[in-house]
Amino acid sequence: MDYKKNKIKLNICQIRRVFSLGAILILLFLGLSARAADNPNQRILDLREQIAELERQAEQYKKSITTNQKKAQSLAREISIITDQVRRLETQIVLTEKQIDKTGVEIENVNADIFDTRKRIVNEQEVLENIISIINRRDKENVLMVLLKNNDLSDFFNEIQNTRNIQERLSLTLGELRVNRESFESQREILEGKKAELQSLNQSQTYQRSGLSSTRVAKDDLLDKTKGEEARYQSLLSEIEKKSAQFFDELQALERQTITSGAYILHVTAPGIPAKGPIFSWPHDGVFTQGYGFTTFAKRGAYGGSPHNGVDVSGGFGTPIGSIGAGKLLVSGKSDGWGNWVAVQHDNGLVSIYGHMQSPTGLANGTRVERGSIIGFEGSTGFSTGAHVHLSLYHDFFTYINKNNGQIYFNYFEGTLNPLDYLP
Repeated sequence: MDYKKNKIKLNICQIRRVFSLGAILILLFLGLSARAADNPNQRILDLREQIAELERQAEQYKKSITTNQKKAQSLAREISIITDQVRRLETQIVLTEKQIDKTGVEIENVNADIFDTRKRIVNEQEVLENIISIINRRDKENVLMVLLKNNDLSDFFNEIQNTRNIQERLSLTLGELRVNRESFESQREILEGKKAELQSLNQSQTYQRSGLSSTRVAKDDLLDKTKGEEARYQSLLSEIEKKSAQFFDELQALERQTITSGAYILHVTAPGIPAKGPIFSWPHDGVFTQGYGFTTFAKRGAYGGSPHNGVDVSGGFGTPIGSIGAGKLLVSGKSDGWGNWVAVQHDNGLVSIYGHMQSPTGLANGTRVERGSIIGFEGSTGFSTGAHVHLSLYHDFFTYINKNNGQIYFNYFEGTLNPLDYLP
């Protein structure tokens, strides 16, 4: 009778051990099971379609601006260009809004992924603690004790096999935990990237709204000055060209005097001229309107008989202007001819100039800038016939003071390179 009672007690203990092991294994499989793949987020898909359509519309307006830029200058042409710029900016504002919405949904999804990964990590850690606890208990039992606890040899070998299973699961769980922790770190990096993207989009929309306001003001100002009459517009263009020619005549005379006297404010020379190739980026994605050298406009005497010392790109009033490469803000100023301008000295020693800006960003001289860093906003200050950014590139650059008006000038053509040789 006692023998039977002991046998029953042994069987109950075995059942408990098996049940405990089974519970551990079930917990393990639950922790290791992969989540069912989520269905594609319909909202993101819808937003992507809307973004693609808005990008197509914005590109159509850009093509229309490009087409009009090639026509002879007239009031109708200029009004058409500004109108298309307004429509393009309006489209870009809506486009950016959709991109903000899409990024917001993506951030929500990444946060959900991070939450799920954290839960899996916690579950796996709990499983590991339970497994380690069982292993520790079994390590305290010698072979004789295990034999005595089991009725027969088959129970003993089952116990050994269970131990092996637990050790295998331990190894597997450790691997899964390592993978999930790596996934967690990756998801955190993605989240930070999405947050930075969202911040950039919000900033872009602010610039776009400012640009839209400036473009509408420019259109009203042009109509006010010309009273909608072509003759008045042509007279306005003629006056700007005349003043521009006078400015560049004076500039070149002052430049020669400065070189003779050595009265530079600053003078920087690159250690060498780089091989031609796309080492820089465009200041923005606007329309290319004038090249380098003796262009048609230059041949009309607009630059005092000299070639055009850079290239012109038009994106519309208020368009953010990005540095074409990494470097530091060297100097900025405002003159009758160039309007608001900024110079950036790049890491290879070359200097890029951005002229006719509506306004600079207010960065202090010496401030570090990266490729694409916003350094100003497009305008039509100085002697300019429409909104654009003038880009010049120098291997030898210097500034000096015009004592007649106290404005800072810089050398015009000598020391320049053709920017197109270094742009994509």
